[in-house]
Amino acid sequence: PAPAAGSATLQAVTVTGVLPGPGLWKVSKGGHVLWVLGVIPSLPAGMQWRSNQVAQVIAGSQAVIEPPSVKLKLDTNFFGKLFLLPAAFGARKNADGKTLHDVLPAPMYARWSRMKHEYIGDDDGIERWRPIFAALELYRKALRRSGLRGNGEIDDTVDALAKQYGIVPTDARYTLEIAEPRQAIKAFEASGPDGIACFGRTLDSIEYDLPAMRARANAWSTGDIEALRKLPDSHFRDVCKDAIVSAGFARRLGISDLPAKVEAHWLETARAALASNAQSFALLPMDQLLDADGYLAALKAQGYLVQAPDELDQQPPAPAASAASIP
Repeated sequence: PAPAAGSATLQAVTVTGVLPGPGLWKVSKGGHVLWVLGVIPSLPAGMQWRSNQVAQVIAGSQAVIEPPSVKLKLDTNFFGKLFLLPAAFGARKNADGKTLHDVLPAPMYARWSRMKHEYIGDDDGIERWRPIFAALELYRKALRRSGLRGNGEIDDTVDALAKQYGIVPTDARYTLEIAEPRQAIKAFEASGPDGIACFGRTLDSIEYDLPAMRARANAWSTGDIEALRKLPDSHFRDVCKDAIVSAGFARRLGISDLPAKVEAHWLETARAALASNAQSFALLPMDQLLDADGYLAALKAQGYLVQAPDELDQQPPAPAASAASIP
């Protein structure tokens, strides 16, 4: 029989319909609570996310903490930024006009050619990109072809809920100030990441990990925490991140420890919210909730009580009747 309207269609590819996503992690200390939603990079293309629990929590919160990321502060004026754009786009190309055929090992280039034909098609321009940029573009196109999409809907919905309840989101981005942006671009051009390890791991992820990515997307959409714990994540992003922060330009700019600074800044923001607010809400990548060395593990080591959704005996208290609506 056909499923009821709005229910999940558990197909071999991805689920569809209006789905709640996972429950919230609870971080608490001294009567103050931080509710955390874990997000994954890719969601089923055919799902719509609607979580009454998230709406209720944001309605009763005094702070909404944005995900950890990096904010660039360039020491230049508006026109200077405009002049930097052509140089920045040029920096994504290989040095000396080399192509991917020139810089990649032959077996890896053969794999690339096959996958490029399947997911991108005829695009000679991308052949001159640095491997790390070409790999990420291939990954983006492969996700789309596999019934997956990005997770921007989560951020947009949370921002809309914060606005609905009069909360100005707390910016948890680490500010990276580039005092000499032109020199930074030159440093990237001279000693940027070759990204070959990232490139190879991305090809592996596309070729072998897409079924697991779809399964993780399904598990997230339907709130299956146990499946999320068991399903392996594709850690190609970690390989690519390592390629960037270990490159010569990163050492020259003093940002080789950037991931640690981003983590420290988010943790400081979370602790401040817990200290000053009765209730707060935050978004974090799911691996930072599940991993033994993730952000929540760090908070637990600092004396906070951390509880997963399936460990909680009760849901967060519901606010007034009108508070559960999602715009």
